[in-house]
Amino acid sequence: MSHPQPSIGSIASGRARGRRIAGALALLAGCATAAGAAPSDRSFGIWANPRNSVHIRAHACGESMCGTVVWANDKAIADARRGGTDQLVGTQLFRNFRKDAKGRWRGSVFVPDLNKVLSGEVRVVDGNTITGRGCLLGGIGCKSQTWTRVPDSASAAR
Repeated sequence: MSHPQPSIGSIASGRARGRRIAGALALLAGCATAAGAAPSDRSFGIWANPRNSVHIRAHACGESMCGTVVWANDKAIADARRGGTDQLVGTQLFRNFRKDAKGRWRGSVFVPDLNKVLSGEVRVVDGNTITGRGCLLGGIGCKSQTWTRVPDSASAAR
């Protein structure tokens, strides 16, 4: 299934859309892993967005990195449903993330509550912190967020 790129005019849709984009960026931050990364790569694991409403497992998938939702609160699930994603948990939100020469991960992120695919990047700050940045189109309408690592047992207990 192909998801169309948003137009520049979609940026002006107001604060609610900005919050959704920020949420998507939060999800994006969970995707810091890439081609050739060893299982011990500090990018692998489970990451929580700033509101702790979504947890993503960053993992290798073929030659790229993928990010899959492993837990979401009721509000995040409802927001995704309103956007057309019936099953948020298990949805692969991050695709084709690859490490660039500067050590940033770049790829595409699917935003369930907008039903859009955005470009994005993630930078590993340290073993427990990553920052994600996503943009609507050509570096316009960008948002950034900081995510924190979740111990595997904490996410599994939810």
